[in-house]
Amino acid sequence: MRLSAFGDVLLTVPAVRTLQASFPDAKITWIISPGAYPILEGLSGIDFLIVDKPRDLRTYVAAYKKLKPYKFDILLCMQASFSANILFPLIKAKRRIGFDNARARDAHRLFVREAVSAGRDHLLDAFMRFPEALGCKEKKYTWDLNIPQSDRDWLAKHWAKDLFLEKKTFVVNPSCSKPERNWLKERYVQVIQKVKERWDVNILLTGGPGESERKLAAYIQAEVGFPIVNWVGKTTPKQLAVVLEKADVLLAPDTGPLHLAGAMGTPVVGLYAVASSALSGPYFSKDFIVDKFPEAVRTFLKKDPNKVPWKTRVHTQKAMTLITVDEVLEKLAKIFN
Repeated sequence: MRLSAFGDVLLTVPAVRTLQASFPDAKITWIISPGAYPILEGLSGIDFLIVDKPRDLRTYVAAYKKLKPYKFDILLCMQASFSANILFPLIKAKRRIGFDNARARDAHRLFVREAVSAGRDHLLDAFMRFPEALGCKEKKYTWDLNIPQSDRDWLAKHWAKDLFLEKKTFVVNPSCSKPERNWLKERYVQVIQKVKERWDVNILLTGGPGESERKLAAYIQAEVGFPIVNWVGKTTPKQLAVVLEKADVLLAPDTGPLHLAGAMGTPVVGLYAVASSALSGPYFSKDFIVDKFPEAVRTFLKKDPNKVPWKTRVHTQKAMTLITVDEVLEKLAKIFN
C-alpha cells in the first residue's frame, strides 16, 4: 500500500520493479488512492486496487468493504500517515511489514508486525528497504511508465504548434502543493529572463489546474516581457510525463513533477530549503540541486543541521528566500552549456 502522493508513488515504482525482477511469478497488487493512480495506470504486471483515503466513518466503511474480499501473503505498509495506518488492520495478510521507528509516525508501528531496517535514507531508498526485507539483492531503478500513443500524438501536435522545434526547451513548474516550499515569483521571472538572454531556448510553464497555480503562471507570463508558453492546468499526468521527457531541463521546487521528470530521464534543477534534498530531492540530479536546508536550519531553527532529526522541516516560506537567482543560473549553466 502506497496511497499517495503523486511524487511519492513515483518514488515507490523502483521498489515494485525490484520485487518483480526478484519474484517474477508473484502476483502484486498495489493499493492506491484515486488521485495518485492516473500516472501509474497500466503499469506492467501490477493489479491496482483504488481506495479513497478515509476522511470520516462513511469513507472508512467504504474502504473496509472494498478491502474485505482480499487476502495476501505479504502486505508492504509503505505509508505511515494516520489515514493509511488505520486501513492496515482491514487487510488480511500473513505478514505486515512497515517502516522502522525513525520513519514511522502517527502510531504506525502499532499497526504493523515487522519493520524494515533503519537508515537516514532518501525516500526512494527508504522504499527500497521493503524488497530488501524480502531478500531482494539486485535493485532496479527503472519506471517504464505506460504512456499511451495518444498522449505522444497530443504532444507532437501541440509542441509543433506552440514551440520552436530547433530550440532546446526549459520547463518551469513553479508551484507545489505546500505554499511554504514555493520560491519567490519575482525570482522565477528573473531566471526566465536570464535564461532567454543567455541561451535563447523555449520557455514552457507547467503545473496543475488549481487557482493558485494558474495565478502564479499568469503573473510570470505577464512579467517576463516576452512571449512564453503556458500549459499550466492543460495536461493530464501522462501528458505531463511526455512533456518532461522531451524537455531539456526542469526547474521546480519540492513537488511531484520533479520526480516525474527524473522517471522520464530529464535533468532537474530542484529548489530546496524547507526540507533536505537528501530526503526528497531529484534522485538522479543531485549535482543540479540548490539546497539551502542546512542554512535554513541554522537561520530559522537556530540548530545544528548535522544534529537535527532526519525528518526535520523548516516550516516557513522565508527559508526559500535563501535561494538566489545566481545559484539557480549556475546550475542551469551546467546543463545548457
